[in-house]
Amino acid sequence: MDLSIMSVVSAAFPAVDVRAKDPTQLGPLVLAYIGDTVYDLYVRTQLVLTTGLTAHGLHMAAAKRVCAGAQASAFKRIEGALTEDELAVFRRGRNGHMGTIPKNASIADYRTATGLEAVIGWLYLKGCDARISELMTIILSEE
Repeated sequence: MDLSIMSVVSAAFPAVDVRAKDPTQLGPLVLAYIGDTVYDLYVRTQLVLTTGLTAHGLHMAAAKRVCAGAQASAFKRIEGALTEDELAVFRRGRNGHMGTIPKNASIADYRTATGLEAVIGWLYLKGCDARISELMTIILSEE
């Protein structure tokens, strides 16, 4: 039985062809949009499985790990492990034109975090769950 995230989504929405869009053709901020959620899901899952925190404590701990500064640090930990294609997606995400200015982060951290989220989103939409898990293991084991 395939329990990849994309296969679960496909099963939940059988009328939708989840492979209809080529992730490479999507805008970098669209990739970051979905990547943000996937990244957050990994962080929250790890916290639930490894801590005994209350719901509020889980929220506070997750917020510290998914903020722009933490994601920029996470990118530095995995940068050397990324493929050329992943680095190209990262650069597209980092250089994407954002309509907002971060309030609680430097612009550099915000852009780096957006690039990381774009990579995670791209991998997710390609169905590369094993690769996401590999990268997230590196990210989460270093915290």
